[in-house]
Amino acid sequence: MAPIIRLKDVIENMDAVGDEIKTFLNIRTGEFVTLSTEALGAAEEGEDIQNFPEWQQAVIQQAEAVLFTNDYRELPTRFDIHEYKIMENFCYTVEDEALSRRLLNGIQGRGAFRYFKDTVYQFGIERDWYQFREQAFKEIAIEWLQSSEIAYTDENEEG
Repeated sequence: MAPIIRLKDVIENMDAVGDEIKTFLNIRTGEFVTLSTEALGAAEEGEDIQNFPEWQQAVIQQAEAVLFTNDYRELPTRFDIHEYKIMENFCYTVEDEALSRRLLNGIQGRGAFRYFKDTVYQFGIERDWYQFREQAFKEIAIEWLQSSEIAYTDENEEG
């Protein structure tokens, strides 16, 4: 029987995903595995693991299991999460119209993420931002779990 995955764990692991890092869920054990694109590439290319340090050999073997078995599902990528769009959507929820415009203007171009975070802290709305972001991640995670037909629980919904 497949394990029931905690929604909270999926969200936490989605937060670790990056351009050079991918996270997978073992649907048989419920274990999360985070791998570098380098390790995945070495496994995919079938490189001789003896050419790698011992610690890296184990990582490449794990990457082989991820790539060449049906036991793993890749968590949503940065592309799927689209954090810029989450920031933009948050800007529209800010009731102070001037601050909303300031945030929207600030997320254009270079340094958008830094400017956004600085402004959020400057105006003391970081709690609102992190709650909004957490909810967006939750919705993405639920959609992914459901489309992957993975059973999950949201302990916050349990009595």
